[in-house]
Amino acid sequence: MIVCKSPAELERMLASSQLVAQVLEALRPLVVPGATTAEIDREAERLVRAAGALPAFKGYRGYPATVCASTNDAVIHGIPSSRKLREGDILSLDMGVKLNGYYGDSAVTIPVGRIEPEAERLLKVTQEALAAGIAAVRVGARVSDIGHAVQKFVEAHGYSVVREFVGHGIGAQLHEEPQVPNYGPPGRGPRLAEGMTLAIEPMVNVGKPAVKVLADGWTAVTVDGSLSAHFEHTVAVTADGPWILTDISKPSLHRASA
Repeated sequence: MIVCKSPAELERMLASSQLVAQVLEALRPLVVPGATTAEIDREAERLVRAAGALPAFKGYRGYPATVCASTNDAVIHGIPSSRKLREGDILSLDMGVKLNGYYGDSAVTIPVGRIEPEAERLLKVTQEALAAGIAAVRVGARVSDIGHAVQKFVEAHGYSVVREFVGHGIGAQLHEEPQVPNYGPPGRGPRLAEGMTLAIEPMVNVGKPAVKVLADGWTAVTVDGSLSAHFEHTVAVTADGPWILTDISKPSLHRASA
């Protein structure tokens, strides 16, 4: 069942979503050569709890940390560790919080020091693909219009979209209906209605789309070892268009901006 939120519920979701975005922004200066993802995770949890919120991922289906920290060929769900980041790495940080009964969810991929031009291009294309998907959000459109926009943009730049993991509805639960794939033909799936809230999250590979899960049961990596990037926003469907709840630059504006 797809749950459409009232204006009051959207305001609660705005608070949780803004907190996620603020914490991710606060973590950026920590993403430097020599830092560990375990250190970054500890600071993320400290900031979330200091704000009176709960880490959404920690303990979810047994996940052990506040953030998912995925480096280089790791696509998603990387477990923070004592491994030191190296110059030229790219690090995807994905996290969610629960505040006042509602969830927010966002992800960014951050360069570690100076990175190669190919990695810079991957980050740019993935972030722009997210913007293309969000631009497809409008009342009366179909869920698959979002994924079609993402796939079309990504493949036009010579990259591939991960199939095994998708975006999702979000609200009083971290994962709600509908699923939001980042690929497929347009004009399919449920119609978008005012008050729907979606976590839209392209995962883009330099190489082929296939991924595999490592022995830890969580970390998904590209099968061919190619770099992968991940960006995510929590977005509300409104009569005025998409409202990006995790955009800390324009939190009150009902318009696309990624």
